[in-house]
Amino acid sequence: PVILQISENAVKFHGGRLRPIAAAAVEVARSAAVDASVHLDHVEDVDLLHQCAGAGLSSVMFDASHLDYADNVAATRAAADWGHANGLFIEAELGKVGGKDGAHAPGVRTDPAEAAQFVADTGVDALAVAVGSSHAMVERTAALDLALIGELAAALEVPLVLHGSSGVADDNLAAAVAAGMVKINIGTILNVAFTGAVRSTLSADAAIVDPRKYLRPGRDEIAAVAARLAGV
Repeated sequence: PVILQISENAVKFHGGRLRPIAAAAVEVARSAAVDASVHLDHVEDVDLLHQCAGAGLSSVMFDASHLDYADNVAATRAAADWGHANGLFIEAELGKVGGKDGAHAPGVRTDPAEAAQFVADTGVDALAVAVGSSHAMVERTAALDLALIGELAAALEVPLVLHGSSGVADDNLAAAVAAGMVKINIGTILNVAFTGAVRSTLSADAAIVDPRKYLRPGRDEIAAVAARLAGV
């Protein structure tokens, strides 16, 4: 089973219009040979959250982790209430997963007791936690705190989500799943694979002008990496 994720930044790239890209992703999910759902990731804009109503998505990650704790709880509670009323599974984040707003530091990792209270106060269905990974890493050198993952899994009744998984080596990802991680977000490593294949194809043949001829190798490379990671 897989989750196809559309980010808030991807929606901005497409002119701020969720519906066209969501419609395409939902159709891909419907026709897939495996169980697939479509998810809107890292949403900070409440107006964008509300665009999800009737768009065919299954879930949304509403990200108010940049706010202080009380404001994060209030904003996330409102998002969860709205999402549940509209048939959506809501993921949130507690702690600071580095990479988008600075380097990750142990002092901002998710506290299990605080996480349990956060889930109780917000009613979210899944929680992204800070356990040592960072967004947008192009090298797989992050070291996860497996003991903390175990403590969080024991403290929470909702699935744990790992963001920044592209920077985590295969064996560490497998250990994280064994320790209690349920949803593993993979993005940057697919970008690296795609870009590398496109760059190699164009470098090998300067006469190529048909985008399909260089986008296909990129797509194939993404498929290969995704298939390998699915088996980790």
